Amino acid sequence: MDWNGKRVLVTGGAGQIGSHLVARLAAAGADVSVADNLWRGHRENLAPGGVPAIDLDSRLHVVDLTDPAACDIVTRDCDVVYHLADVVAGINYVFGNQFSLFNTNLRIDANMLQAAVANRVPQYVYVGTACSYPTDRQMDVSEGTPLFREEEAYPAQPESSYGWSKLMGEYHAELAMNEGLMEVGLLRFHNVYGPHCEMSPAKSQVIPSLLRKALRYPLEPFDVWGSGRQRRAFVYVSDAVDALVAVVERGMNRGVIQIGPDYSTSIREIAEEVVRVSGKNIRIHFDTSRPEGDLDRAADYAKARELLDWAPRVSIAQGLAQTYAWCAAQLGEPQKQARRA
Repeated sequence: MDWNGKRVLVTGGAGQIGSHLVARLAAAGADVSVADNLWRGHRENLAPGGVPAIDLDSRLHVVDLTDPAACDIVTRDCDVVYHLADVVAGINYVFGNQFSLFNTNLRIDANMLQAAVANRVPQYVYVGTACSYPTDRQMDVSEGTPLFREEEAYPAQPESSYGWSKLMGEYHAELAMNEGLMEVGLLRFHNVYGPHCEMSPAKSQVIPSLLRKALRYPLEPFDVWGSGRQRRAFVYVSDAVDALVAVVERGMNRGVIQIGPDYSTSIREIAEEVVRVSGKNIRIHFDTSRPEGDLDRAADYAKARELLDWAPRVSIAQGLAQTYAWCAAQLGEPQKQARRA
């Protein structure tokens, strides 16, 4: 696909995934705009190395997407809309703010979709989450890691209101697709990590949280929430961006396509690799009084492989080393050479 001159909007474009997508599309010649309220996103993410990927004065729109008028304005004259914006953070925030999170995400998704339809946007990409899969399946590890297929999100039983809100967003976008209102790409991401992550204690998810703790140790204890036995299918951010570009080129109107590896990694393994990368003598403490969420999940990514020619390429060891180096630079800590396995 020729991206040159394509008018593309990325909501949540100053966040971790969005900012990398913006850079990729801008480098391909697209005319990219960003809509972001900067709650977890940062202007600096759009200027890696101090060089802006887009004109931040004219192409970065700091807006509240719960406002229908703002959604109408930012979707005008777009060829493609990537809707990545949502409210999400670590497990403590998600389970401590279930009502407001659900309500806000429903409003954002409905407003964006309605505006895109009204403004006749030809192509619309919605990004969902593996958190939408049923709780029971993610807690049953009697036969090993559950490998989910796209259709197994139903009968619906997500653990959190976040998972419910994202599943409803998928369903809403699918209705627009089924009625021929626009071409729709639906991606369901497993746990994405990488540079431009949010490291603050209030908003960070597991990998950036552990990276921050390792960098600050011993000023901050290296506490791991839960037993460490819980497992996730982690996706490095560049692999996620590969899927986002490919879905517009080859995967529109093909239903939900999940993006993640067909294996999972335990949080204990992540913590141990973070310690190894740090080069520090860190004592790992597992706080079993804290929630740990679903026990295990991974992706049968056969559909992504068939339609998008997608497969995960960046290993956990490589991805954690690259993310640690970025986090170290952000926190002003001296970067240490990662010890090789």
